[in-house]
Amino acid sequence: MSSITFPYAGPGHASSSALASEHGEQHFPSGFDTSADSVFHMNPLSSHPPRTPRTSVMSNTAAEIYVTREEVEEVQETREEDSEDEDQKAHAQASSRVRSEDVLRELLKTSNGRDKAFKLLQYSLRLYLLFHAALAPLRSPARRPWELDLIKRLESTVAGLSLTRKCLILFNWITPLTSIQAQNSADIYVPTGSLKKSARHKVKSKPFLHTFLHAPPPVLLDFVNGISDDIYTFSRLGLIGRRTGARAARFADLCWFASTLVNLVENGVQRGVILGQQHEVESRLYDESMAGTTTKSNPMTSKLDEKELARLQRQDYWIQVTRLKLLMDLLFVSYDVFHIKRAKSQVQTFTGLAAAALSTAKLYDRHKAALVKAVTSS
Repeated sequence: MSSITFPYAGPGHASSSALASEHGEQHFPSGFDTSADSVFHMNPLSSHPPRTPRTSVMSNTAAEIYVTREEVEEVQETREEDSEDEDQKAHAQASSRVRSEDVLRELLKTSNGRDKAFKLLQYSLRLYLLFHAALAPLRSPARRPWELDLIKRLESTVAGLSLTRKCLILFNWITPLTSIQAQNSADIYVPTGSLKKSARHKVKSKPFLHTFLHAPPPVLLDFVNGISDDIYTFSRLGLIGRRTGARAARFADLCWFASTLVNLVENGVQRGVILGQQHEVESRLYDESMAGTTTKSNPMTSKLDEKELARLQRQDYWIQVTRLKLLMDLLFVSYDVFHIKRAKSQVQTFTGLAAAALSTAKLYDRHKAALVKAVTSS
């Protein structure tokens, strides 16, 4: 059997076996050769070398996995931010490419757009005639012939534009009629029987009168108002008598007044919902700012909240524009419904022009957004 021997350290050096016998620490089994030449003896008084710490493989692997996932999330957030920046840049470029002439062209293609354009022209001319009549006492009483002829032409133009606008909105009651008919359950098939042999039977549609009476009030008001406006327009064209046309005009004003009130109530409810959502987003942004969350620590959440807040603010802006337009319409039609004579021409001129400007701005923004979307997707 091979053995390991240590060199002699000197005369005063005690052997390891002697030291071990002194301490009584011999633990060798019987029959085992314990001679100094064949057995390795360790000095119990010698200092053991420190063990090398073993690095945990699992801890390093977990740390590497954790760092890797964090890096992946950072890369994903960076890519999403880059994509949003690219979308914003593309939207800005598309907005710069869309010209005002293109928006006006698309606006004037529709009958509603032409109606708004004619309404702006009509009430602008009425405002000019109003100021001309107000400043007449300050000028010389003798008017020139060309000036009188110009006033007559402008008054005729205003009346012609009014009739033109009435003709543009002819048969406008078809839109609410289709909405009423869409609620009817005609041509609905319900499968019956087993899965292999399923028979289908046709459900009988409800009567039109039943569907008409159960339609929403705004839709009914639009339907009746459209029919009354058409009767009044036909009377101005000479197809129907003037007395019938005057009654239809009176009924149309009542429907317009009622529908304006209903739309104001709906507008208020809608704005309340938007303000509630806006308050929630603002509260969330405030809580994040108080908790120390910034755009650098949590960029995606902050950007999404800011984007949602901007969208809600823009929507609230146009809701307020619609409410102001409805108020102008309500003031305009109130003079006709309640037969108010005092300052009727002045009030209806200003309110009509303001309503035309507000509705045209809203329609212009809608067509511009559609063009920008089309350019961005192309």
